[in-house]
Amino acid sequence: MDPRSTCLLLIDVINDFQFPAADRLLRYAIPAATRLAALKKKLKATGMPVIYVNDNFGDWHSDFKDQVKRCTQADCPGHPVARRLAPEPDDYFVLKPKHSGFYSTPLDVLLGCLGARTLVLAGFAADICVLYTANDAYMRDYELVIAADCTASEGAASHRAALEHMKERLKARVVTAGTIGRGA
Repeated sequence: MDPRSTCLLLIDVINDFQFPAADRLLRYAIPAATRLAALKKKLKATGMPVIYVNDNFGDWHSDFKDQVKRCTQADCPGHPVARRLAPEPDDYFVLKPKHSGFYSTPLDVLLGCLGARTLVLAGFAADICVLYTANDAYMRDYELVIAADCTASEGAASHRAALEHMKERLKARVVTAGTIGRGA
C-alpha cells in the first residue's frame, strides 16, 4: 500500500452518541477507537493523509470544529471515542449529510487532489455509514481496505455481515489494523 496514493478515512468518529441504541454501539466503539488511534498514528508517520468523514447530525449551524469541541466534553456520551480520535491540524475533514461520505460532499474531489487510489476505511457504524461509504467508493473504482477491528456496529452479527458484504461484493481487503501498512 503506497502512502502517496492511499488515504485513511475516519468515518463518524467524532460522534456524540446521543441516539437510540448508542449504548450498544459505544460498547464496541470504545475499544475500536483505541486501535484506530494507534493505526492513525502509524499511517500518518508514513505520510498518509487522514480524512475525517463525519455526519453533522442535522446541526447545520455548526462546523466540524464545533462538533469536535462538543463531542470531547466530559458530559458528552461520545467523549471517550472523540478524545481518542481528536483531529490534528494537518488532518482533513468532510461533513456529510447522510450515510455515505460521498453523497453531496466534496470527498471525491479531495481524494482526487490528494492522488488517492486506495482508501483505508474505519469508524462507525460498520453496517451503515462505513458500508455505504465503501459502496460509493467501490462504484468510483477506489481500492478498499477495511480495518475490521477499527470499526464497530451495534451488534456482532450485523458487524460480521457488513464486513463480509464489503469483502465479497465490494472486493475490499478486510484486515486487522496490525496488518495495515506492512509490506504491500
